[in-house]
Amino acid sequence: MAQVRVALIGNPNTGKSTLFNALSGLRQHVGNYPGVTVEMSTGRFAHAGTEFEVLDLPGTYSLAPRSPDEMVAVELLLGRRAELPRPDVILSVVDASNLNRHLYLTTQLMELGIPVVLAVNMVDVAKSQGIVVDPMKLAEGTGLRVVAIQANKGAGLEGLKAALLEAVGQAAPTGGPKLPDLFEAESAALGAELHEKLPPFLARRLLLDVGGYTEEWLVSASRNGLKAHLAAARDRLSEAGHGVPGVEARTRYAWIRTATAKAVTAPAVRTVTWSDKIDRVLTHRLWGTLVFLVAMFVVFQAIFVVAEPLMDLIDQATTWAVGQVEEGMTPGPVRSFLTDGVLKGVGGVLIFLPQILILFAFVAVLEDCGYMARAAFLMDRVMSRCGLSGKSFIPLLSSVACAVPGIMATRVIENRRDRLATIVVAPLMSCSARLPVYSLLIGAFLTVGYSWWVPGLTLFAMYMIGFVTAPLVALALKRTVLRGAPPLFVLELPAYKRPSLVAVGRRMFGAGWAFVRRAGTFILASMAIVWALLYFPDRDAGGSYETRVAELRAEQKHDEANKLKAEWQRNSTLGQTGRALEPVFHPLGWDWRLGVSAMASFPAREVIVGTLGIIYERGDVDAGDDEQRQQLGEAIRDDWEKDPIRSKYRVPVALSVMVFFALCCQCASTLAVIRRETKSWAWPAFTFAYMTVLAYIGAFVTFQVGRIIVDFVG
Repeated sequence: MAQVRVALIGNPNTGKSTLFNALSGLRQHVGNYPGVTVEMSTGRFAHAGTEFEVLDLPGTYSLAPRSPDEMVAVELLLGRRAELPRPDVILSVVDASNLNRHLYLTTQLMELGIPVVLAVNMVDVAKSQGIVVDPMKLAEGTGLRVVAIQANKGAGLEGLKAALLEAVGQAAPTGGPKLPDLFEAESAALGAELHEKLPPFLARRLLLDVGGYTEEWLVSASRNGLKAHLAAARDRLSEAGHGVPGVEARTRYAWIRTATAKAVTAPAVRTVTWSDKIDRVLTHRLWGTLVFLVAMFVVFQAIFVVAEPLMDLIDQATTWAVGQVEEGMTPGPVRSFLTDGVLKGVGGVLIFLPQILILFAFVAVLEDCGYMARAAFLMDRVMSRCGLSGKSFIPLLSSVACAVPGIMATRVIENRRDRLATIVVAPLMSCSARLPVYSLLIGAFLTVGYSWWVPGLTLFAMYMIGFVTAPLVALALKRTVLRGAPPLFVLELPAYKRPSLVAVGRRMFGAGWAFVRRAGTFILASMAIVWALLYFPDRDAGGSYETRVAELRAEQKHDEANKLKAEWQRNSTLGQTGRALEPVFHPLGWDWRLGVSAMASFPAREVIVGTLGIIYERGDVDAGDDEQRQQLGEAIRDDWEKDPIRSKYRVPVALSVMVFFALCCQCASTLAVIRRETKSWAWPAFTFAYMTVLAYIGAFVTFQVGRIIVDFVG
């Protein structure tokens, strides 16, 4: 059976993903191709004895690449990606209710030298607004094969498949917009300056896309003064009345108006739709903000409430697996590595998988129905004050559940400096992994003897630290190492529509699988290192610690077993290091126990609860078990009562620890994904360094100011 490769491309919110799902059904997969950080979906369908492979490219407004998503789309369409062959046919999806705007991208696709089929989607939405598109007349005006479809109901798909089959092997469109002759001459001359075979399309983009990815890439690769030649060419065009980039918009939109003049019938006065009426509320400064806050409360409340039963199941599965290994193996390094290093380590991370799945389900629903664009528009007023745009808001909001998907969500930010600034500050948002630490210390020191509202206010303050600090750090970065012009925020508000359950499921699966892969690789390696530092040396004059602990537990002498394990912890490599570094922790109000727990939790901050459980002689403590956390809190409180500093300043010490965890980057997977997204170790190293320093300063100020207040009140 012959195979045809089809590239599916269109503006965001044109129903492109819905069409992809309708064409491919279950025959699809999501993957990161070699050298590509953008996740793309590939699907298959058969028609008239021909197998079609459809590549769902990231949504883009034009082929002027200004983000990683758009650059990947351009390179694939030009056949400049070795891992994927150039497509045989381009399927351009446009919104019938906003045809002129969406045909702009189609006119660029017509210049690639590949047959183009135009799918006019959402004809029902257009009809409700009094807009009627005649596919036959539109085909005459554009010179393309045009098919009217309604992807969400599967209408017109058979005709679309037939059009794709007809386009295979046919000539590429030639009747598109023609830029001025002087422009074509200048672009050809620039291509010659590079001394390499450059596609005419890229030569035009080099001239048109001022400050874009194409210019950055080709200028950095050139050694013959291309930047000077480029500036001179643009000056000559400007003097001739063809200044860039304006000449492209004028040429393309003039052609589009002519091509659609006979094909589109629209009312003289735009109809006020129910969507317009809703937007008056959702984009209002006051009412829109209130609706947004309520929506976010529902989202995050659901994340913690709905995920709890699933998290319990994962915890039970981890406990069962640990028990099976302990029963089937004798005490020793191998068993300890499998239980403490692998199962408990990775299981402690996978326990947060349900929260990530639920978060992405909500985000996918809100995006698919059209609300997220309104939220980004609304928050642009706030984000612009710290040098970012509304597109930075969604990644930061996602980071409240987990920084990993939040950082991955920055791919939609076109401006490189804005994207880097958002990536670097995203880990400051208090993620769900910090919650066990907050719950432990608030429950131990800020419940008994305090008003009912104090614990809730303290927890709110811990989350607000990230919300306040992240914009301030972003502002500092945009005024120093990432200095640049304020970003221009341009966003098309899509029409409201019913979310696709298939698209939501794909989004959840992609995010969940990416998280599981990281938990099974980078986090596993990090936990193995921490396990080794806490395990060795594993014996003293009395013999093996692990054997003796197992014997005491077999004899039901749990207190003695916990004390022996705490001694083992103190004498471990990490314990000895913590005691040696105790002077560093002293200004924060910490002793070596808190210092060791903090150091052990750098690969994954959830580790601190279990580490504290061992150090304070409570055995292994599950971070997700409320009763075990309460017992650990009591043990910590009782131990601090014996210390002259921590007995008097227990609340400032507890707050110091929480502030440190609120600001420190203790997450190996976060650093790994920063490396993956920036393609450099410099940015994860910078993120780790500045957040560690910031956390230390924050903890220092918290304890010292708290101590002054306690002394003054006392």
